[in-house]
Amino acid sequence: MSEALVEHYRSVRRHTLALAEPLSDEDCCAQSMPDASPVKWHMAHTTWFFETFLLERYEPAFQPFDAAFRVLFNSYYNGVGDKYPRPWRGLLTRPSLGDVRAYRRNVDERLVQLMARHDVPAELTGLVELGLQHEQQHQELMLTDVKHLLSMNPTHPAYSQAPLAPASWLAPATWHAFEAGIVRVGHEGDGFCFDNETPRHRQFVEAFELASRLVSNGEYLAFIEAGGYRDPALWLSEGWDWINANRISHPLYWRQMQDGWREFTLHGLQTLDLHRPVTHVSYFEADAYARWAGARLPSEAEWERAARDAKDFGHASLHPPAASGGARPDGLMQLFGACWQWTSSSYAPYPGYRAAEGAIGEYNGKFMVNQYVLRGSSCATPPGHARISYRNFFPAGTCWQFSGIRLARSSLS
Repeated sequence: MSEALVEHYRSVRRHTLALAEPLSDEDCCAQSMPDASPVKWHMAHTTWFFETFLLERYEPAFQPFDAAFRVLFNSYYNGVGDKYPRPWRGLLTRPSLGDVRAYRRNVDERLVQLMARHDVPAELTGLVELGLQHEQQHQELMLTDVKHLLSMNPTHPAYSQAPLAPASWLAPATWHAFEAGIVRVGHEGDGFCFDNETPRHRQFVEAFELASRLVSNGEYLAFIEAGGYRDPALWLSEGWDWINANRISHPLYWRQMQDGWREFTLHGLQTLDLHRPVTHVSYFEADAYARWAGARLPSEAEWERAARDAKDFGHASLHPPAASGGARPDGLMQLFGACWQWTSSSYAPYPGYRAAEGAIGEYNGKFMVNQYVLRGSSCATPPGHARISYRNFFPAGTCWQFSGIRLARSSLS
């Protein structure tokens, strides 16, 4: 196996540990809600993936690091066996964080030794790459999950002590037209992709317009002040029920203080920056805002058509940057590196899609129901992990991810 892949493996695994560095042991073990997981669990589960799908299959005389981990750190792979309930992951005070770190070291040493052998099957390379992409997904989840955890603390603790400078300027929003035609959708080329990005296929798209940038905090504040959360005409029925049942009247991390709006960030509680994109909004909120603005959300085929010539895939940070320049020749900004962008497309298989056989085939296909697709990438997406065909997906009420709004309009004649 190539030395480049071995070094890539080491680099990704080191980065996971680096993300946990600013946190206390207590931070790493707590769980703030059923949808989020403790950092310690993320560290263990990504290791479980390599132990279960690689070492168990290919290591001579395999012995598990701890047989109990097969259940404790299985996420949703029914083909592997029993799973510890997701809402209870924060109750796992044992194994300790130190034990999990030892688990990671043990599996790393054994897997690197396995990769150095000359008699391993060629398919091992593909499984290593899948495991690394999987770990990078969990690196983003570590940041979003710990942000939700820290937001529950009334002292507003910061993950990062680095200052978050206010954006000095916001590029005006403009509309950019795309002609009707057949669009090729899905992954192209020899690079890595998940199975839900395939097969590449054709879709017909009517003429449409796409906003040059994401909706800003200031624009979304205008929606709130105009009574957007109190007008049932703007909301899908389930969305209206959702905001009322949960008493939602603003984005997840906004706080209305005596001196104005604040926003909880990974840098702590900050004055709401009106230039930065609104983030942590649900599909319901994105759809209601789009209707209020006289627009709609793009389909994923429209988004991919607009993004197909993208070359700048963003830079990792801890909070979405404002659209203050750097537009492509077609005028589009913030396609990547700010917020995941809700689309109007339900998460469903592409024509001809086939999941892989066995437990590894549970990775994507079985979730293709009752969810919507998000496109692009966020400020927390690891470098090299964003691509044009990537399909993120969440239920309509999800808002703890870095999810934002890009508007579209139909331009039928």
